[in-house]
Amino acid sequence: MSVAGVSTKPKISDSVMEMFSMKGRVASVTGAGAGIGFAVAEGLAEAGADVAIWYNSNDKALQRAEDIAKRYGVRCKAYKCQITDAEAVSATIEQIVADFGRIDAQIVNHGIPARGGLLESSIEDWHRVIDTDFHGAMYVARATGYVFQRQGSGSMVFTTSMSGHIVNTPRMQSSYNAAKAGLIHLAKSLAIEWKDFARVNCVSPGYIDTEIASWVAKEQKAIWHQLTPMGREGDPRELKGIYLYLASDASTFTTGADFIVDGGYTVL
Repeated sequence: MSVAGVSTKPKISDSVMEMFSMKGRVASVTGAGAGIGFAVAEGLAEAGADVAIWYNSNDKALQRAEDIAKRYGVRCKAYKCQITDAEAVSATIEQIVADFGRIDAQIVNHGIPARGGLLESSIEDWHRVIDTDFHGAMYVARATGYVFQRQGSGSMVFTTSMSGHIVNTPRMQSSYNAAKAGLIHLAKSLAIEWKDFARVNCVSPGYIDTEIASWVAKEQKAIWHQLTPMGREGDPRELKGIYLYLASDASTFTTGADFIVDGGYTVL
């Protein structure tokens, strides 16, 4: 990235397809057992990356890792980790490096929803969300940051949320909103702290049709659609492109950015 504080320009291909290629790269994706994380892991594998997918309770990740490896002819392995345990996170990062040799792109994607607003939920509920969505993300970032620093290169992408920019209605979720807003600023801060050896960016999705939203009533989803100019939820596959851009050499001059992909929700 740079030497003695002097910026060094990376080798840039004339081919846009080569810029987006992940062949010979290793990508790590947290919260990849389903939903956005799985779609992103699959997209990176399609582009040629070997992929480490993290999960906690969704054992489907084990079979999905095997499926990705067979379908795209890459190495793919699932790692079970309690994301709120800093030591467990560090151990998982160390194991991935031992298994794959390096980490070129870390997608920090895991997260859990809030159970209600501040007065409707318990102090334990607040800590559950903040510890998972914010502190857990920081643990992954810190452990991976040491790897990037050692390598002299790396790309980190946080899955934040449009909820880090706006207040969702009518469902109240102050803990989730606060965690995601904090992650956006953490990413910007790390983009400066790590400017000599890594790039750090965010993707802030809007309402996406994933398993985590399967419990939402049709009436609630109808309100979401009314508030979204494009009139629908996004499909996880519609996020593959932005994550591939940020993970690959297509974005070598992009850091500290936050890409909102929300069907126009935050425009209004």
